[in-house]
Amino acid sequence: MNPQAKLIFTISLVMGTTITISSNHWVMAWTGLEINTLAILPLISKSHHPRAIEAATKYFLVQAAASTLVLFSSMTNAWHTGQWDITQLTHPVSCLVLTAAISMKLGLVPFHFWFPEVLQGSSLTTGLLLSTLMKFPPITLLFMTSQSLNPTLLTIMAILSAALGGWMGLNQTQIRKIMAFSSISHLGWMAIIIVYNPKLTLLNFYLYTLMTAAVFLTFNSMKVLKLSTLMTAWTKAPSLSTILLLTLLSLAGLPPLTGFLPKWLIIQELTKQDMAPTATIISLLSLLGLFFYLRLAYCATITLPPHTTNHMKQWHVNKPINISIAVLTTLSIVLLPISPM
Repeated sequence: MNPQAKLIFTISLVMGTTITISSNHWVMAWTGLEINTLAILPLISKSHHPRAIEAATKYFLVQAAASTLVLFSSMTNAWHTGQWDITQLTHPVSCLVLTAAISMKLGLVPFHFWFPEVLQGSSLTTGLLLSTLMKFPPITLLFMTSQSLNPTLLTIMAILSAALGGWMGLNQTQIRKIMAFSSISHLGWMAIIIVYNPKLTLLNFYLYTLMTAAVFLTFNSMKVLKLSTLMTAWTKAPSLSTILLLTLLSLAGLPPLTGFLPKWLIIQELTKQDMAPTATIISLLSLLGLFFYLRLAYCATITLPPHTTNHMKQWHVNKPINISIAVLTTLSIVLLPISPM
């Protein structure tokens, strides 16, 4: 893809996101979402591989359906209340339709089927955009309408997301699919708290973006797409593999690392809301995620591949680590101790 086209698409992505997160009117929010969808499509299908074209088609159909539902819910609300303001979403049917639409945009269970497929069809950098930047506008819409959403529905969807994201990630060997299921289970943690403490959802999203970016950039720098290639990557970049171990454990939410902070605060908030059973269930479901992160970490750092196989031994090159990977990884490891500040 030539640089001018790439520049135009990147600017459109930033612009679409900015329009959505800064709008008060539903039609402006919808416009931003549409610009976003149209700008990411060429980035998904740029490799012209059949899988990439299929991924772009799936993405387009799902996002178009979700945008239509966003328009439908806002029009229903405007029809009944005369309000086009995003924060004034009061009609119950509109709230339900909007929840469905945003879940489709984000890939929350039961609307999650498109996400692993699309991620598997796109490159690692596009996958990073899809799992982080493209989720930001829908999350802000949820944030702005959080006071009128249905808590029971969101809690059920969140628990299902955490469960399915964990279970379906267990026997994957493709790294992009594992990251997709990890994203689905993290979205469950964000959805469960949005009604009670929307700011916590945003904090969770920012930290999730940070850690996911670190992981994706590391994989991209190692040129790894499957678990089997990850097993032979330790000879190529030992330092990156070691760092990857810590970042993955942080993504799983283990205590001394950054990823534990949002989980801790969410469990605390749920117990304050007399939802201790829910907090227990979702904490237990995050163990499923921990298993496949551990498997990734195990493949990256602890296993030496069996030397009977005829894989090519890669030369040990000390490539300088990209500065962005260094910064993101440091942040995704050390932010928990400084959280009281």
